[in-house]
Amino acid sequence: MHADWQQHLHSAGARIENHAVSHFGDPRAELHAAQTGTILCDLSHFGLLYFSGEDSPAFLHNQLSSDVLKLTAAIAQYSSYCTPKGRVLASFLLWQSGEGYFAQLHGGLRESIQNRLAKFVLRSKVKIIDASGTHVSLGLAGNNAETLAKKCFGTIPQPVLGAAHDESVTLIRLSPDRFQIICTAQQAPALWEKLSRGATTVGNRCWDWLNIRGGIPVVAPATQEQFVPQMLNMEIIGAVNFNKGCYPGQEIIARTQHLGMLKRRMYLANIISDNPPQPGEELFSDGAQDQANGMIVNAAASPEGGYDVLAVIQIASARTENVHWKSPGGPVLKLLPLPYSV
Repeated sequence: MHADWQQHLHSAGARIENHAVSHFGDPRAELHAAQTGTILCDLSHFGLLYFSGEDSPAFLHNQLSSDVLKLTAAIAQYSSYCTPKGRVLASFLLWQSGEGYFAQLHGGLRESIQNRLAKFVLRSKVKIIDASGTHVSLGLAGNNAETLAKKCFGTIPQPVLGAAHDESVTLIRLSPDRFQIICTAQQAPALWEKLSRGATTVGNRCWDWLNIRGGIPVVAPATQEQFVPQMLNMEIIGAVNFNKGCYPGQEIIARTQHLGMLKRRMYLANIISDNPPQPGEELFSDGAQDQANGMIVNAAASPEGGYDVLAVIQIASARTENVHWKSPGGPVLKLLPLPYSV
């Protein structure tokens, strides 16, 4: 997080932990505002990579699971980066800005993914830099988000994942009532002040909850190499293209799709507990001994109580059995509807 931006957030009442905004004084009220009102959130808990150079489109297209060559300034994409065995190393929100490309991912993976991708640049005209300290991402969501975005930016994108640009500011519509704004660290304070007049400022856990409710997985260090993209519903949200050429893991991912070999899927669920579930924790069906049948992908406190989670579960178990958190006798997951069909 840029030092001046961190100081601005601190002066606005932010409680900052590990270079990310935890809350603004009342986490529970902020979470309810995320459910019923309009919120503004700093997204510095994500990492941000910037790819420049004339070979960047081809390089990213050959490394990631989405069709990067179809990416334009007017549309963003979800994408993933996989091992040769088809296991997801990182999930991205990807967009074009000017002549380059931004990739947003879990902050704990930024350095390792940047270093791994850099090994494959070779003689390509591609430069990869950490943009987390020079750029700021803001999240705007809720019933008045579109009105605020129009007032601040004038023209806003209409389709989901549509993008609009004004000089060095990018606005992406993530859903009908959720937007992300990307700007330089110097521009961020003025935008924050303008948007915060019509929104409740909240911590990053509120944004994580909105991602979970939206069925958007964020791969974390604890869940690297645990899933093929389809287990995370990534082909449903447009992060996998089955018609493009080779990329790491492409053969296994395509075979899984075309032969109907998928036995696990990501579900939305609620867990009633006083202790927060963590990414990578295992799930068990009724009567299981030591054989796990699933794993927590993401978790966040729910305004309705307990914790909402995205969890990869054996499809058969999700349909016919109770699924328990951490042990066969642990709390039962209450499955909830995702905002898209699985």
